[in-house]
Amino acid sequence: MSSFEITGGNSLSGEIIPQGAKNEALQVICAVLLTDKEVTIGNIPNIRDVNKLIELLEYLGVKVNRINADTYSFQADRIDIERIYTERYARMASALRGSIMLVGPMLARFKKAYIPTPGGDKIGRRRLDTHFTGFEMLGADFSYDAATKAYEVRGDKLQGCYMLLDEASVTGTANIVMAACLAKGTTTIFNAACEPYVLQLCTMLNNMGARISGLGSNLLTIEGVEGLNGCNHRLLPDMIEVGSFIGLAAMTRSDITIKDVEPKHLGMIPSVFRRLGIRLEEKGNDIHIPKQDIYEVEKFMDGSIMTIADAPWPGFTPDLISIALVVATQAKGSVLIHQKMFESRLFFVDKLIDMGAQIILCDPHRATVIGSERKYPLRGVRMTSPDIRAGVALLIAALSAEGKSIIDNIEQIDRGYQDIDIRLQALGANIRRI
Repeated sequence: MSSFEITGGNSLSGEIIPQGAKNEALQVICAVLLTDKEVTIGNIPNIRDVNKLIELLEYLGVKVNRINADTYSFQADRIDIERIYTERYARMASALRGSIMLVGPMLARFKKAYIPTPGGDKIGRRRLDTHFTGFEMLGADFSYDAATKAYEVRGDKLQGCYMLLDEASVTGTANIVMAACLAKGTTTIFNAACEPYVLQLCTMLNNMGARISGLGSNLLTIEGVEGLNGCNHRLLPDMIEVGSFIGLAAMTRSDITIKDVEPKHLGMIPSVFRRLGIRLEEKGNDIHIPKQDIYEVEKFMDGSIMTIADAPWPGFTPDLISIALVVATQAKGSVLIHQKMFESRLFFVDKLIDMGAQIILCDPHRATVIGSERKYPLRGVRMTSPDIRAGVALLIAALSAEGKSIIDNIEQIDRGYQDIDIRLQALGANIRRI
């Protein structure tokens, strides 16, 4: 097990380029199973979760060719679908959350899919009902084996239909869209997730010959086709990294420019950080965060305390709630952080309290942060990364803290952030992997 040793309290400066979007990568890489033609995908991040998914596809028979550092070609023309019932497949698939998105493409093209309960962050209940209810509405038969904790779906003749999703699940929407592409007839999905990840997936599928309309909205219409072709696709910059770097700049009083961020795909992210008092300057395709000694939290028009809450897109993404919370600890003013989606995502605040942050954990979903206006800097401690997003939030806290911090279990951070220590060192951070 590796750790980060961090000596905090230093201002950083320079430019940083966000990696390709992790959440988009997990969707579009699964989509290569929908065709036997070659698919080329660029800007793929070199992170643990994505690499594990690529290894899983190779085990199923996908031919993978690494063209350069971030570009791969995939061709699923010789798939051994019976391998989904092997022990090795079960072990590999259960190691990552993204494996759930193999189900839609398998069902569409091979008429069956089998997946063990996926792994991933332990941040609370993450139900899969939306995925499998959608497959059943398309005509698939669903079964769950409690002994092996595995899910199976079969469907020889998927038929398009109208469906109203019980929640705007990003992965659920993506899975159902991929299955519906090769179904007979028309599928209409209302209350579909409309995150940029889903928009990108639908754009890629249309480039492969799918017929999807309503892109970017919560009402998608998919006209089934007989088969799909290959295509070239490029991932968006990772908006979670963009938000993380904004928070990093504010906490460490740094002057940082985030390059090539595609601002039109950031949704509420810039405005939420502005509510926390952080100055942002959009310059073309870049965002510049100037050095700022004090940032003051806004209040609502009636003078009440600012609330930062996650919401379905285009609301504030839940993946950045941890970053917003950490940033608030050194702000001038108080903030109520409301994490609506996952009941265990705020439990990392005990580590921030150990560092000297003034936080009241109201319940599993809400925390009140009393900003110290930098009068009481955080202090370095030893801590453990509980999940990807909390891990990076703790990393940002450590970089702003006085003294030395150790963060253990950084494999969690490596699952979602490519070479984060090396890229931060280039900005002047005192961080090393031990």
